Amino acid sequence: MGNILGFFLLHREAVFIVILSIFLGIEVISHVPAILHTPLMSGANAIHGVVIIGAIIVMGHAETTGAMILGFLAVVLGTLNVVGGFVVTDRMLEMFKRKKQ
Repeated sequence: MGNILGFFLLHREAVFIVILSIFLGIEVISHVPAILHTPLMSGANAIHGVVIIGAIIVMGHAETTGAMILGFLAVVLGTLNVVGGFVVTDRMLEMFKRKKQ
């Protein structure tokens, strides 16, 4: 526990920026109109594809077990996010198709 507290005290500015980024992201996303949700999801899927590739590269160069675990976790969570994003995007696009009679 002392190591974690020491990390936060040593990197106060970085922790502050991450916390502000979280609040800013929540504020921006909550004001996005529904019509823009599908294009934003497609963009997020593309970004997470890059995150997955980066995580695989990090895992390939990992020297410690902790780095390997973090890389694996990033690959798993990024993959879940991409798959979930594609499923949601597909369902939203289905709403705009004409129904067969």
